[in-house]
Amino acid sequence: MTEPSKSELRRTLRMARKAHVEALPDHIRGLLFHRPPAPLLARIPAEAVIGLYHAGPWEAPAAAYARFFRDAGHSIALPHFADRDAAMTFRHHTDPYAQDDLEVGPFGILQPAATAEPLIPEILFVPLVGFTASGARLGQGGGHYDRWLAEHPPLLAIGLAWDAQACDSLPTEAHDVPLDAVVTPTRIYGTL
Repeated sequence: MTEPSKSELRRTLRMARKAHVEALPDHIRGLLFHRPPAPLLARIPAEAVIGLYHAGPWEAPAAAYARFFRDAGHSIALPHFADRDAAMTFRHHTDPYAQDDLEVGPFGILQPAATAEPLIPEILFVPLVGFTASGARLGQGGGHYDRWLAEHPPLLAIGLAWDAQACDSLPTEAHDVPLDAVVTPTRIYGTL
């Protein structure tokens, strides 16, 4: 029996993620990913720049983390793309409450304006399609995060995921950068 390709895994895991999120009652979904877990907070320096992402409809939400870290005095950085072929950079996200400093980027995702201050996150929260307990990550397929992580190794790279996204194993390649930990609503995978 052949192993599924990364694109087949992405398709299967996206369907599982969507079904998982749709099955959660709204009042429960609103409580999840509200505050980073204490073991993670203990590893984050007081003034570290925190890199987050603007979540798509079925991704683990990161907006409450952005508000939490901003209120704790951290600068928040979100991915920014000048165009579809540009390398991913990070820019300052100044208003995680109203989000009025964001605009639609070339991939249809909200991002800081091109005039926002460039930042390099020291702690990076990463979206994903699938993950393993050892920190392997299957992303959207563009390689943006793997390239950024290889060029700017942060103090910590942490995935945010739903429990339904956990995999026993994933195909990995030399350029795939493992995560230090993955936070789900029920546990922390990895070494914190």
